[in-house]
Amino acid sequence: MKEDKKLICHLCKEELKRAKTFFKYLGHSFHTDLLRCPKCGQVFIPEELTKGRMADVEMQLEDK
Repeated sequence: MKEDKKLICHLCKEELKRAKTFFKYLGHSFHTDLLRCPKCGQVFIPEELTKGRMADVEMQLEDK
């Protein structure tokens, strides 16, 4: 994602800020820096993450 492109929270109308974000996906926990609303905490998950790291977690679980 381009750094000069600003994303705005639909609910709060606040600019999303990059912040370390912890979350669980299919029983696995990890953290990464993501854009997040400073007011409500809504997180923007870019396509690269869903097709990359999250897809890797799914593949690891399927292999077990």
